[in-house]
Amino acid sequence: MSTARAVLGHALPVTLADIKNAAGTIAGAVERTPMALSRTLSEICGCTVFLKFENLQYTASFKERGALNKLARLSPAQRRAGVIACSAGNHAQGVAYHAQRLGIPAVIVMPEGTPFTKISQTRKFGADVVVHGADLSEAQDHANALQRERDLVFVHPYDDADIIAGQGTIALEMLEGDAKLDALVVPVGGGGLISGIAVAAKALRPEIKLYGAEAALYPAMSQVLRGQEPRAGGVTIAEGIAVKRPGELTRRIVKDLVEDILLVGENALEQAVLLMLEIEKSVAEGAGAAGLAAVVANRERFEGKRIGIVISGGNIDARVLSAILMRGLVRSGRLVRIRVDISDQPGLLGRVANLIGAAGGNIVEVYHQRLFHDVPLKMAELDVVIETRDARHVDEILVALRAAGLPANLLSSVTGEEIR
Repeated sequence: MSTARAVLGHALPVTLADIKNAAGTIAGAVERTPMALSRTLSEICGCTVFLKFENLQYTASFKERGALNKLARLSPAQRRAGVIACSAGNHAQGVAYHAQRLGIPAVIVMPEGTPFTKISQTRKFGADVVVHGADLSEAQDHANALQRERDLVFVHPYDDADIIAGQGTIALEMLEGDAKLDALVVPVGGGGLISGIAVAAKALRPEIKLYGAEAALYPAMSQVLRGQEPRAGGVTIAEGIAVKRPGELTRRIVKDLVEDILLVGENALEQAVLLMLEIEKSVAEGAGAAGLAAVVANRERFEGKRIGIVISGGNIDARVLSAILMRGLVRSGRLVRIRVDISDQPGLLGRVANLIGAAGGNIVEVYHQRLFHDVPLKMAELDVVIETRDARHVDEILVALRAAGLPANLLSSVTGEEIR
């Protein structure tokens, strides 16, 4: 993608003036979120990393910016009639919250299967929530029908000039300081966020580079920019950017202003959420951490540069976050399964527990198997799940067990087979 036209070229649907006007419109009603240097992430990524914490918005997402800018520009008649939006999460909450603040009736269509917490949160902001459709596509069709039937104003999540302008206010804040950023890395779904940021950033700093971070299972923006029919699908933890078809306005802006779209897989997204929690002590949802995932996975591209990463949201399901934490412990060797072969006699289970405890391991679970595995009649397999400090600590525990005459091996977290 070329940036030449961005500097020289044709008119885009959103301008820097639009974004500056949006900044004035939302001032005082939307958080001016912090941007901070992360020294530890900088070491990990091989570049100087600045994080823009949009997960600290009241509704925990950048979506408030565009939603408020759109709602504030409605005519009195449109405000009386009310608005409608279709969303499974962040956009729904942003529209509902600011519609309530402004006294505008709001209908939000959410697909079946939307987590109940998101439905209840949206209702808490006073919206009339309609749960309809197996997925966002069916929910969208129903929202379109309701919009025509009730003569409501449709608030699109990304393909709207006012929405794009509102999201672009993030770039104004990121570039006002003295960070002297070389590039910005932004999550991409429908493209509203990166479009607004790109317009503002390239107008203020033509030399700055813009990179999108897209879930590998939903590469719709990448595909349409290559002239391909978008084909996307699958289960992703980045549901906030799991968009099957990007916007018409947004794809024009991205094509002109964005250097490249980087695809990130599920493991990279998981790791980025974990890094945010462990290093920054900040909760990011899968989509919110996509920019960080892209920088970690593309170290050579960003090495030595000063990079601004937008952490776009923090609305992650507690169960998903818990699973990511536990899987992270397993991957780092801080939660392991060890198999110990013991004779089936009294006292040996306690002996194993004492040896592990003396070595500093914390036993989480124990599986004592003598019937269902192919083991000798007077023997048993003891599978022990242990919390450890790190991989070296695991080796210390194995050495202690073996020194006591107890055959012990680490089990694979993937296959359950003995690996050492």
